[in-house]
Amino acid sequence: MEISTLCVHGCDKKYDNTGAVSVPIFASSTFAHPGVGQSTGFDYSRSQNPTKEHLEHTITALEGGCDTIAFSSGMAAVSALMELFSPGDHIVASDDLYGGTFRLFSHISEKNGIKFSYATSAGEIAAKITSATKAIFIETPSNPMMNVVDIEAAAQLKQNAQNDLNKILLIVDNTFLTPVFQRPLSLGADIVLHSGTKYLGGHNDTLSGMLTVKDSDLAGRLRFIAKTTGGCLSPFDSFLIIRGIKTLAVRMERHNKTALAVAKWFTEQKKVKKVYYIGLQDHPDYAISCRQASGFGGMISFTVDTEQTAKSILENVKVIKYAESLGGTESLITYPLMQTHADLPQDERERRGINACLLRLSVGLEAESDIIEDLRQAMGNS
Repeated sequence: MEISTLCVHGCDKKYDNTGAVSVPIFASSTFAHPGVGQSTGFDYSRSQNPTKEHLEHTITALEGGCDTIAFSSGMAAVSALMELFSPGDHIVASDDLYGGTFRLFSHISEKNGIKFSYATSAGEIAAKITSATKAIFIETPSNPMMNVVDIEAAAQLKQNAQNDLNKILLIVDNTFLTPVFQRPLSLGADIVLHSGTKYLGGHNDTLSGMLTVKDSDLAGRLRFIAKTTGGCLSPFDSFLIIRGIKTLAVRMERHNKTALAVAKWFTEQKKVKKVYYIGLQDHPDYAISCRQASGFGGMISFTVDTEQTAKSILENVKVIKYAESLGGTESLITYPLMQTHADLPQDERERRGINACLLRLSVGLEAESDIIEDLRQAMGNS
């Protein structure tokens, strides 16, 4: 079945006999037992709820996994993921990460005894793997510098480095491209992470996170962690994400088409000094992107000539909203220095290129001409 059809129809399990086209919102915290030692399959919504199950089955089908666990936010999903590891374990992670993930790793996970090394490419990952390495965590494309990691190469590194006594997990954050454009499990990943708040939901109206796995034992471990730590997605928010996914394929195609046009326009502007968009042929990872993904997505970062120009854009956009987050119907522009990556130490930000002249644009569903005209006037161009 084509992925666009899966997006529309999702899970084929039926939960009532009314013929409802949309899955019902099962707003119940608990479920009655038919008898002693018997269950309907649902006992308590922290463990499972029919609306949430429908969403999880849908994401599992889209990513080609064996199970998905839905969480109350992307960070709740990452937090649960870190409970797989023990003090002394080592993780090699992408050097360029969403600021919230880096904050969790550096302030919470390290406090709990987990050690991290950071790398920008498969070659650097290989150099950082040790006998204590338990996972490779990559975000591709990365946030906000749009670096691309070769997933198949990372999977081969994992395979070469692990043995019967030390299994290494390959974890891929697929938030930016979604399963419409990229399916990491088919490329050798063990776990796929999503901030469902972004493209999966697609309407800037709810938070969610997803972990999809291809191994049933690993799924069982994560379900135990989710049930125990309690960061489950609510029935109503599950319904909102299900609704968003119905249009995911058509939205991603539109985001991709418009973002490519905007990125090309940026390359022609004197005040724009560098454009980071993986769909531009001069992007250093363009060939990798074409090999492992079927689209380039709607995320663009760009560097302007001065801090004054950056602030002028932020303060003068009208159609585009100056706000955190991404992946929704509305175009959003973000200042990573002060928003998504404010908690990174200054030297770390500077090393990554996250400075006062860097902006990140999530291209929405508005008309291409209106987005470009808004950027033009905000830059002060005639």
